[in-house]
Amino acid sequence: MRENRIVVTGLGAITPVGIGIETFWQGLLAGKNGIARVSQFDPSGYRSQLAAEVKDFDPLQWIDKKSFERMDRFAVFAVAAAAMAIKDAGLENNGFNGERAGVIIGSGIGGSATIEEGHHRIQEKGPKSLTPFFVSKLLINMAACMVSIRFGLKGPLSAPSVACSTGANAIGDAFRILQRGDADIMLAGGSEAAITPLPYAGFCASRSMSANPDPETASRPFDRLRDGFVMGEGAGVVVLERREHAVQRQARIYAELAGYGNTADAYHFTAPEPQGDGMIRVIKAALKDAAITPAEIGYINAHGTSTVVNDKVESVAIINVFGGQARTLKVSSIKSMIGHLLSAAGAVEFIATVMSVRDGMVPPTIHLRETDPDCPLDYVSRGAESLALRYAASNSFGFGGGNACLVVKKYEV
Repeated sequence: MRENRIVVTGLGAITPVGIGIETFWQGLLAGKNGIARVSQFDPSGYRSQLAAEVKDFDPLQWIDKKSFERMDRFAVFAVAAAAMAIKDAGLENNGFNGERAGVIIGSGIGGSATIEEGHHRIQEKGPKSLTPFFVSKLLINMAACMVSIRFGLKGPLSAPSVACSTGANAIGDAFRILQRGDADIMLAGGSEAAITPLPYAGFCASRSMSANPDPETASRPFDRLRDGFVMGEGAGVVVLERREHAVQRQARIYAELAGYGNTADAYHFTAPEPQGDGMIRVIKAALKDAAITPAEIGYINAHGTSTVVNDKVESVAIINVFGGQARTLKVSSIKSMIGHLLSAAGAVEFIATVMSVRDGMVPPTIHLRETDPDCPLDYVSRGAESLALRYAASNSFGFGGGNACLVVKKYEV
């Protein structure tokens, strides 16, 4: 058995299908669709007009007004999700050594609303009109920094930005820090709030987003008629701990983080390597790190973006790694419900995988009506399924060829 076992003791999620772990989880199991027409700006004239937005979010429930005014939406999401995770882990009023606790929370776009608002202000009122907090609001590391400041986390601090694998990379990097013994507690995850005109238009221009106007069929991973992803927003933050530390303080343990893989395609700035080389190697690396065979994985929470190429290549990679087992291995993509949360996706999907292992339930891929022949796997598509799990994996792949895979194990004393 591995020494320095790392466990998950707290979860926090801000998502398009629910705020808070239980609301989010029950929304997934019910197949709730969080996708609708963009409401944060007028999308008329854009190639795509749908998004998965966070609804009914009250930032002042989590952050005081003064701090809120000095933070971009993506950082607010991160602080709120971290506060949920801290409370969920029983650390809110449980004194811990701040010098042995750290934070790794990443983002890809960062403060896009701040950048756009700042540009408009300069155009209208000149450069002297900018707030002195402009730079600090837009910086990608501000999500992690504000969480560190808010909760007195004085240990390792980092803010990775690896496009759509960021959240998973953050969790994996925190895992390594804990394994080394450099901390006892790590908060880790990703946050994104990029549903603003400029990045939205940019993804439209890249033609990677769905042009389908129907919210019920726009995000349909692995479907023959899929035509692109739907942008989402939100945050996922987890509390990871050394098992000994968690047991000593009698913490409730959700699951164990058993393995992590991290590779690069070194191929193209947006497209995955066609034969799935980087994806294959990252899944194999995570399994090796967990010291298990492919046959021990019971479920894969797929990256499953609903783009034509990515879904096909991910399927190829799964078949390569799992061989004959691949066609009976349960696979699903929650992006069908929450859209693609970009840099927050890996963290939120890891949370869903943890809950699947804990509860023995697998969320569905909604909207999947006719499986693409190029994606010949056993996708959960007719509602949530009950499935006893000992091990499950969560895949995350990003623009630029960044790949991450996290292996979750059912907690056993």
